Amino acid sequence: MTQRHHPAASLLILASASPRRRELLQQAGVAFTVIPSNAAENVLPGEAPPDYALRVAETKAREVAKLHPGSWVIGADTIVVIDTEILGKPRDHSDGQRMLRLLSGRIHAVMTAFVLINRNGQTETRQVVTTTVTFKSLSDAQIQEYLNTGEPFDKAGAYAVQGIGAALVERVEGSYSNVVGLPIDEVMAALRAAGVNTTTEQL
Repeated sequence: MTQRHHPAASLLILASASPRRRELLQQAGVAFTVIPSNAAENVLPGEAPPDYALRVAETKAREVAKLHPGSWVIGADTIVVIDTEILGKPRDHSDGQRMLRLLSGRIHAVMTAFVLINRNGQTETRQVVTTTVTFKSLSDAQIQEYLNTGEPFDKAGAYAVQGIGAALVERVEGSYSNVVGLPIDEVMAALRAAGVNTTTEQL
């Protein structure tokens, strides 16, 4: 009965509002609750892409872990990188157009950093997983058509590989779920290694 009065103490918390991450964890059969973080996602001067993604993921996780001591917390951040430039979510239509033109016909990297904080508030796992994605060559008309769907505007790099944006992608090398928003195989391995009970039994 104690667990029922304090469910958060035995749950894994996902410090993200991303529906993609939520779906990936649900599909893997993980029991968790969602408590989004409001951490800022500004790139620091001279910050390398993997360092940026890890810092933001850890900031998200720590922010939520402080408010919910005794829980496992996972934070994540996904970025698109091309020519060392970090592409986040497009600010507006013209920014989305710029990003898609930049990606057109070229190879880019998608990096997802995830950080697992244990019940004692210590960092258990810090990892960055990189997937290589090749885009088809896109005409301005194709770019406009895709932007008009509205799908790109809350996605890093202005596209969703699991959505309409799949038509823009020629090849994915590495973890597909990583491009969606969470490298689920690596996350599950980290949870198992840390001894986290991920099943619904803990509810």
